[in-house]
Order: sequence, then C-alpha cells, then structure tokens
Amino acid sequence: QVQLVESGGDLVQPGGSLRLSCAAETLSIDNFDMSWYRQAPEKERDMVAQISKTGRIVYAYSIEDRFTISRDNDKKMVYLQMNNLRPEDTAVYFCNAEIATVLGPQNFWGRGTQVTVSS
Repeated sequence: QVQLVESGGDLVQPGGSLRLSCAAETLSIDNFDMSWYRQAPEKERDMVAQISKTGRIVYAYSIEDRFTISRDNDKKMVYLQMNNLRPEDTAVYFCNAEIATVLGPQNFWGRGTQVTVSS
C-alpha cells in the first residue's frame, strides 16, 4: 500500500503562485509514475501533470507552461509549482501514484488539497 498526503493548497489571487507537495508514505517511489490531477465542482477528475519513473513529463494542454511538476525520490516527494494562477484553476488537487504489476496498473490516491483562485 502507498499512502499519499497532499499539502500546499490555499486561497490565492489571480496571477498568484502556489506550490503543492505530495508526501508518499512508502518504502520508495522510484518505480512509480507520479501525477497530479484536479477536480472542480461537478466536473470530472482530470490529469494536470505527470512525471514518470524515468523522468518523462507530460502536462495537460490547458496548463500552458504555467505549472511545473518535479519529484525527489530520495525524499519520496512530488511537487507541483503553479504560477500565474487563474480562477479556472480552482479545484481539489490530487496526487496519484501508479505502478505496473502483473495484474495491470495499480493506482493510489491522496485525499486532495483545495486550491481556490479568487480576488
């Protein structure tokens, strides 16, 4: 089992910045693909950014170079630096860890952290 704990969500004005953190309570995250998802009220949960176990990074098109995902395997941490925030970025942000197994991919989720962008 992998427990993920997100932090860093807050109320911020448009144009502001936040840094989200995800702490993984497990032996190692080296073999996990790590992602950030977000879910706005009455909307589906969508992938925001992913950093694979090999360091390959993918961002959602809507991010437009405003966010940066990173990972520190030694600290078992994943980060999401969010700049130039917009009201439409308001959502609960979830950390996800995925690992390939013989039975298929296995996913673990945190409980989320609220980001609110409003003046």
